[in-house]
Amino acid sequence: MKIMHINASTRGADSQSLDVAQALIAKLQDAHGTSVDTLDLFDGSLPAFDANAVGAKMALFTGAEATKDQKQTWQVVEEVFKRFAAADTYVVNTPLWNNSIPYVLKQFIDLVTQPGWAFGFDMEAGYSGLLTGRRAFVVHASGVYYEGIKPNFGSDFATPYLDDWFKFIGVSDVEHIHVAPTVVNVDYAATKAKAMDRAVELAEALTVDS
Repeated sequence: MKIMHINASTRGADSQSLDVAQALIAKLQDAHGTSVDTLDLFDGSLPAFDANAVGAKMALFTGAEATKDQKQTWQVVEEVFKRFAAADTYVVNTPLWNNSIPYVLKQFIDLVTQPGWAFGFDMEAGYSGLLTGRRAFVVHASGVYYEGIKPNFGSDFATPYLDDWFKFIGVSDVEHIHVAPTVVNVDYAATKAKAMDRAVELAEALTVDS
C-alpha cells in the first residue's frame, strides 16, 4: 500500500481533521508497514494553473506547438500528477470553508484532473476514470455545520464534491469521516472520539479485506 496524505488544513497541531487523518494513517501503517507521501497544500509548493498551463494544455489538444514557458509549466504540472498517481490509497483532510473546500484543494484538483492522465473521454460513452483500483478516505472538519442541523447554520458542498471527484477519476472506494461540530459543541470530546473510532474501524476493515 502506498498512501498519499493530502493535508488541506492550515492549523497544524490544532487541526482536528489532521489529527483524525494521522490516526487513520498510523493504523494503516501498523497493519501494512506502508509508505506515506504527505503533501501539505498550504506550503506554497503547488504550481498555479495559469495562462502557461492552460496554453500548454490547449496546445496538446489542438496539436499546436507549445511555447518554451508553456512546456516548462506543463512539466511541473505533470510532476504533481505523477506524485498523485503513484499512490494507491489517498487520505485527505480538509476543513469546511464557506460550505465547501479550501481554494488550495481545488487548485490541486484542477492540476491533476487532466484528460489522458486522470480521465478519458469517448464521444459516445462519455467520461471514464483512469485511476482505478485505488481507495480514498476523506476527513472533514467543520466548526458549526453538521448533518441534520437547521439550514441557517450552513451547508456541506464539500462531501458530495470530493466524493464525485474521486469517482470521476476512477476511485470508486471512498469513505468519509466527519468531525463536526468542532466549535459550537457542548460535548466535543464525544464527537472527536466518535470520529476517531470511525477512523480505526475503517482501517481495521481494510486490514481484513486486504
